[in-house]
Amino acid sequence: MNQALRAKEYFDDRATREMAQHLKETARPLNETLAYACRILAMTGQEAGLAGQISARSERPDAYWTLRFGLGFDEATPTDFIEVDRDLNTLTGDGMANPATRFHLWVYEARPDVQSLIHTHSPWASALAAARQPLVIAHMDMTPLHDDCAFLADWPGVPIADQEGVIISGALGQKKAIILANHGYLTAGQSIEEATYLSVYLERAARMQIRAQAFGPLQPVDGVLAKEAHDYLLKRSIVNATFSYWARQTVQQGMSSFTV
Repeated sequence: MNQALRAKEYFDDRATREMAQHLKETARPLNETLAYACRILAMTGQEAGLAGQISARSERPDAYWTLRFGLGFDEATPTDFIEVDRDLNTLTGDGMANPATRFHLWVYEARPDVQSLIHTHSPWASALAAARQPLVIAHMDMTPLHDDCAFLADWPGVPIADQEGVIISGALGQKKAIILANHGYLTAGQSIEEATYLSVYLERAARMQIRAQAFGPLQPVDGVLAKEAHDYLLKRSIVNATFSYWARQTVQQGMSSFTV
């Protein structure tokens, strides 16, 4: 083969341009996107009774949208989301917020870039949390979390007061995810789609880590290559196309009847 080898940057730039052209974003109302996110979390085994939480920043200052308390991810519909203020008073819709979403306020205040938060006690991430183990990036599918998954080693208790918000937001820092020891995890996305994408991949990464440990110490991915994969797999077009695929799966499996 006589053709000169081209740098990876060439192919990355080409792929980015072509994905922007061919992977068209699906426009959805915020409450419908939230409902799909909930069904996706349920579909991927992240239901945890009423402990799971999802929120999205409101256009109104110091307010956010969240699933009304009392419902599980698997039964969320677009009409089940309420808008609440920073003292969790309901501004729009009927019902109350999960009191444990109070710490979301602190993350939104500290991170203007964050538009959506997801917290669950999913089985595999919770197993890491119970063992007080941080995530080790040892596989390509883990790389969306490379240098982007913090670890809080000490559980501050049920996050229904302000102090827990201070602790969790401080431990998260500028990262997109965090393992909360003795608790669960949190993902912080620039969109609902990204927060969901990170949640699914974090649970998958935790499962892979626990299974791989049966064969011996984990072998982390080279940091340079992990950073490259992180940036590639978090491209907006890939994140949104993946979310839409998962949303279609929930419809095909009879888990939702929204229009995709």
